[in-house]
Amino acid sequence: MILFNKVFRNRLFSYNSLSSLVRQFSQYATASVSPSIAKVPEARISQLDNGMRVASENWGTPTCTVGVWVDAGSRFETDYTNGAAHFLEHMAFKGTRSRSQQDIELDVENRGAHLNAYTSREMTVYYAKCFSRDLPWAVAILADILRNSTFEEAQIERERGVILREMQEVETNLQEVVFDYLHAVAYQSTPLSRTILGPVENVKSLRRQDLQQYVADHYRPQRMVVAAAGAIDHTELNDLCRRHFGSMPAVEASPGAVDQTPVRFSGSSILDPDDQLPFAHVALAVEGPGWSSADTVPLMLASAYIGSWDRAQGGGSGSGGSAAARLAKRARDTYGGGVLSYQSFFTCYTDTSLWGMHAVANKESVGRFLADFQADWRRLARGIEPADLACTRDALLTSLYLQLDGTTPACEELGRHVLCYGRRVPLAELEERIMRVTPESLAEVVGQYVYDRCPALAAVGPTGDLPDYAVIRRGMFSGDK
Repeated sequence: MILFNKVFRNRLFSYNSLSSLVRQFSQYATASVSPSIAKVPEARISQLDNGMRVASENWGTPTCTVGVWVDAGSRFETDYTNGAAHFLEHMAFKGTRSRSQQDIELDVENRGAHLNAYTSREMTVYYAKCFSRDLPWAVAILADILRNSTFEEAQIERERGVILREMQEVETNLQEVVFDYLHAVAYQSTPLSRTILGPVENVKSLRRQDLQQYVADHYRPQRMVVAAAGAIDHTELNDLCRRHFGSMPAVEASPGAVDQTPVRFSGSSILDPDDQLPFAHVALAVEGPGWSSADTVPLMLASAYIGSWDRAQGGGSGSGGSAAARLAKRARDTYGGGVLSYQSFFTCYTDTSLWGMHAVANKESVGRFLADFQADWRRLARGIEPADLACTRDALLTSLYLQLDGTTPACEELGRHVLCYGRRVPLAELEERIMRVTPESLAEVVGQYVYDRCPALAAVGPTGDLPDYAVIRRGMFSGDK
């Protein structure tokens, strides 16, 4: 069995995403607080002469995860090159000047290791999971892939077909579709409006030169972080990175390269009606702050308070605070099976975010349930009970701690933190800041982003009974519930 694995991830980050939470702390020095969890290793960070940052956490485990985080994703593409970042992900393991694709796959299999990659709107990640003793091999193969991939024409043509089939699969995943629609309508005519896979015509027309130019513009050492978690000696990791990445020049991008240009949020709606489908997927969101805002933690708590519910998971009371219990009870008992699920989400970017809800409901229920959700937004803006906030804190912190179960999630958090703001935010510091949120401060922050704001709405399926956008807009400041 070949233990070679590559995946694509274009996912929303819901309230239990630690990376979305902690990115807000770039403006703070490390706080001196008492840790609530024991034996969390200290993150060590160094920097090569060319600007590449190297980070590690020594968890003392026999296996490790090491990866390269690149500050580049679909947000850095043009209309013509949209899809290039994801195309590069597909080409990453298809051969280098010294290794064929078969050589890479056999090497990975013989070591019992995994290679993986994923692309998002603002970053691309390549990483390996292996025995800690194989750290030198992992750094070497990642460097070879990132620096010496050949992008052979035959492989490019083969991957076109793979990506086009992947696009067909994504089109059948209505949750993926509705979130792409949501970005398209919320960030119209800005880079965040584009999909990660890009349009079909781009996938068919991207050339080898386009991929090489994207790498030259964005895969530069000052925009890259090597992170590792496991039984890692930081001095060894730093020396390995200097050996394999140190000769990368810290050059500037070409004049035509796309930088992280500001975005513009548009309150509006997009509907893709299809009455042949039994259920509609609908996403409603307001614009929130970027990672550096102090409002991020209160909004994450608010999202956790509203929570999620899925009829397929037993039809219980919902995961989250009392709002989740109330919404879940209505979804379960009021609509006669017309609501299948809902999930509150908070998707963060450098300078903006989307805070809202995704729901799956039939034609008769979707509009009324949307009004229920807006009513809970308004309730949050008026305040919640201290006991409800305490329960929400516990649920959120539990989910954060559970995400450090293994070297791969620990490495992912470390890489994201250092890429975003240059340091690893300790969980103790994060917990201390969560505990500072009061019912009053939570209500004030929620009101700032919800009350009388223009939301973005995207829906796919039987959307005929959804209210007009003007009615949804009015629900941001008035209602009977």
